[in-house]
Amino acid sequence: MAKQQQIDKITLISLFMNYVTDHQYHPASIEEFCDLHDIKKSEFKTHFSSFKAIEKEIFYLFFHNTVNALAQDQAYATFDSKNKVLSMYYTFFENLAANRAYVVQALKTDTNGIQSLKKLKKLKKNYILYIANLDLDRIDLGQPAIENVQIKALQQSAWIQLLLILKFWLEDTSKDFEKTDVFIEKSINTTFHLIDTKLLKSVIDLGKFILKEKKHFKL
Repeated sequence: MAKQQQIDKITLISLFMNYVTDHQYHPASIEEFCDLHDIKKSEFKTHFSSFKAIEKEIFYLFFHNTVNALAQDQAYATFDSKNKVLSMYYTFFENLAANRAYVVQALKTDTNGIQSLKKLKKLKKNYILYIANLDLDRIDLGQPAIENVQIKALQQSAWIQLLLILKFWLEDTSKDFEKTDVFIEKSINTTFHLIDTKLLKSVIDLGKFILKEKKHFKL
């Protein structure tokens, strides 16, 4: 009988991803998975409580590795917010592409989309934190409560944008996912045009002027 081996977290994740990719489904149980790889169940439980916990960790690591790679790029530190986000997206989807067989299987097997989103829960938390740390320009509305709503709306919008791009990428059959790259660029450009504070301030200033001088605008 083979001696059961100790195993680290990353190796365990790799074995799980390979199993899902090769079989097109999850192991029936933790016991089956551990027996297949001569791993003690207690060793598995040291790192993860369930397969769902592994799935959440995998998508988090795709993003975590992306941010770490960017942090080591000296040029990235000099970029403005828009180009930082673009670099993040390109790097993140390169990481996904390197593991496409697993990602497609993990996200497309669930008939219930909500279940897929649960796999992205840890990713979402860290992605929103990343967006928050960019310190994007916002309109100073002078109302803390409204400011908080504005911040949360920006972060949630950014998350929805990531999900839309991810869905597009899953269906993209173009060479080297060129269409996804174009979609990323156009999406980010549009987003930063919409949150351009100079433009918004001009619209607000115009609105204030019209309200102040409304007698001149009566038809």
